[in-house]
Amino acid sequence: MVSKCIRKTLKKCARDRRIPRRHHRRSPAKNASPHTLIFSINKSIHSCKRRLAKFFCKLARIATPIRRKGYKILPKQEPESKDSICKVLFSDDYVLPPLISPNKRTVFLDLDETLVHSNLDPPPNQFDFVVRPWIDGNLMNFYVLKRPGLDEFLEFLNGKFEVVVFTAGLKEYASLVLDRIDKKGVIAHRLYRDSCKEVDGRFVKDLSATGRELSRVVIVDDNPNAYAFQPENAIQIRPFIDDPKDKELMRLVKFFQGCDCCDDMRHAVKAFVGEHESHVS
Repeated sequence: MVSKCIRKTLKKCARDRRIPRRHHRRSPAKNASPHTLIFSINKSIHSCKRRLAKFFCKLARIATPIRRKGYKILPKQEPESKDSICKVLFSDDYVLPPLISPNKRTVFLDLDETLVHSNLDPPPNQFDFVVRPWIDGNLMNFYVLKRPGLDEFLEFLNGKFEVVVFTAGLKEYASLVLDRIDKKGVIAHRLYRDSCKEVDGRFVKDLSATGRELSRVVIVDDNPNAYAFQPENAIQIRPFIDDPKDKELMRLVKFFQGCDCCDDMRHAVKAFVGEHESHVS
């Protein structure tokens, strides 16, 4: 009886020590229904679309520069010259900005043969200074002689009038000359050949394009063609070459001293020119 019990117990223990059978998962593809397969495929496609959308959004953010609301990125530009800035700020119709002091009258002065005389190489016997501009790719030497009384004349005009040099000369040359003769900054503005109007091959200085009242301006020039549009505003000066005894600028000082009594500068010019012509005759 005991031996039977022992055998039963041993058999039971042996059964308990056996390795349990592994339960393998069945492949869903073998047992899944057609509806389940379609749902799984659609889910995978949707997931791929979402991932691709995120990927391309990141690429777009990297490629596109950041722009903040309310600001605009402007292209880099070269600094503009003083003359071009004045035209933008004030008016494209006039070559000069408005008068700072509207009570001042304006004197337009020619440069060559009026304030100075210049020679190219070879050097003349007398000259005050040399300027060397680059013109059409060539370095040129200009030997400049100042008209007698030029410094005193500019000093007299300083503060009393708006002084503008209006020359038909090239800016490359004229700007260097003006830098030398106007170290105190008496000349308020500079107008060069590009501000003239070309008529039949001649450069005419149109005062109506300067934005100044014609009744309050005078132009001093040795060339009558230069002021052909407004001859009633012009005082013709004798051309200067190299005469050390020249007194034309001192004669002009007398005119500017006595022009305050005239409301219209054209009346003062007419009286002064008539008086000068009577003395000459």
